[in-house]
Amino acid sequence: MSLIHIISATDRPGSNAYKVSKYVDTHLSVKAKTKIISLRDFPLADVAGGKYGKAPDSVKEFNKEVLKADGFLFVIPEYNGGFPGILKLFYDYLPFPQAFDKKPVSLIGEAAGAFGALRPVEQFEQLLKYRKAYIYPERMFIQRVNDSFDAEKGLKDEKMQELLESQLSGFPEFVELIQSQQPISIQS
Repeated sequence: MSLIHIISATDRPGSNAYKVSKYVDTHLSVKAKTKIISLRDFPLADVAGGKYGKAPDSVKEFNKEVLKADGFLFVIPEYNGGFPGILKLFYDYLPFPQAFDKKPVSLIGEAAGAFGALRPVEQFEQLLKYRKAYIYPERMFIQRVNDSFDAEKGLKDEKMQELLESQLSGFPEFVELIQSQQPISIQS
């Protein structure tokens, strides 16, 4: 079984991203080993003032745990038309370029607004592509999360729930497929 880390991509206490992450965990854990990594736990105080290129030991330890994953599912909230700053800081302190190189990644956006974090997910997707991640093609955008999502039952709209379940069912298989591929050797 693959290990999938579910990244709750905010440091906001009591966030909807964490609630969605917990819901996702119950469904993914049927087909994969899972672990929720909350960016609330990122050692932010240790990187204050910008310690790029010389990550503190606390960040190295945090990253060491994160990088054990065979695949990642990010739950990204929308804050002011973009993703949370803690997500970019987390991304910047991961080893470059190997952190996401040829790693399968799935994305869920959630927002109080009508677009379900479409912008933040697409912004972050560009960063993942830069690091050569394999993006799972089924993405989910949970709009009006406070009204449309129930932490126990999932999405209240039946069609949206079907889409979410399809994503959560297919992603572990995608991770397994990527893992099973042998490296391609290009002859000159």
